[in-house]
Amino acid sequence: MNDLSKSRAEWLEVGEESAAQRIDNFLLRRLKGVPKSHVYRVLRSGQVRVNSGRVKPEYRLQVGDKVRVPPIRTAVPKPVVLRPLRLPVVFEDPSLLVIDKPSGVAVHGGSGVSYGVIESLRAERPQAKFLELAHRLDRDTSGLLIICKKRSALVELHRMLREGEVDKRYFAIVRGRWSGPAEIREALHKYVTASGERRVSVKEGGLQAVTKVSLKKSSDDFSVLDLRLMTGRTHQIRVHLAHAGHPVLGDDKYGDFELNRKMAKQGVRRLFLHAERLSFRHPLSGAALALRSSLPKDMKSFIDGHLR
Repeated sequence: MNDLSKSRAEWLEVGEESAAQRIDNFLLRRLKGVPKSHVYRVLRSGQVRVNSGRVKPEYRLQVGDKVRVPPIRTAVPKPVVLRPLRLPVVFEDPSLLVIDKPSGVAVHGGSGVSYGVIESLRAERPQAKFLELAHRLDRDTSGLLIICKKRSALVELHRMLREGEVDKRYFAIVRGRWSGPAEIREALHKYVTASGERRVSVKEGGLQAVTKVSLKKSSDDFSVLDLRLMTGRTHQIRVHLAHAGHPVLGDDKYGDFELNRKMAKQGVRRLFLHAERLSFRHPLSGAALALRSSLPKDMKSFIDGHLR
């Protein structure tokens, strides 16, 4: 891979297509191949200027803003060779596709991942005129994922998700005997770490978030929970459960890291969170859909071995 670097700073004028976009996201789109951590470093150091002044990563651009982009070494990207993921199809019709996503597969490219579910599906189905994710799952979360094959289905499904008309149920294995509430209502706040990683924390004044919790099995060491998402915030279940004192096993962002290391020796090498059920009205026909994904073998084996 050859490196190319600009010898001098570049000034860019913001057009309508970038209005209201955060400066960090604007730069990440412009500077393909530059590590996210480096983009945040030049922002913090003041090398990036907007109208000759320093700005924070959360600054939102306005039409006519002049952005100074400093000389940055960028890489010529290698062409991405997509390998078919061949994901199990749970439901498909002319407007919807629901797949059973395994843990470890990203839903889309970015954040160090060349490609994900949506890029692979588009490569596998070149004749498809429209394929878009209706919602997202974390890379390490397994289970049901909806892709829309028609824009009209996507628009309606987004409305249904916003208004709580899609019943989303998750299955999780957590640390300790569950002692939390039947409903967690802690507000959540998104932020970016110094290294450019996205994180979420419980914070007063954040976005409203509601998770309903039902205990299925428990021992002194672990609990199995059935969870219903009433809102769809980033990392909602993981942050809510960690805040309640019962982090999800294998959670590398909000979990019990010492326990994770110990459990890895016993075969827990992933986030034990599974999107198990989806119930909703078809966005175009109105027909009732109730979809289910079987519990992955590693989670089932763990339950059989630790929570009889």
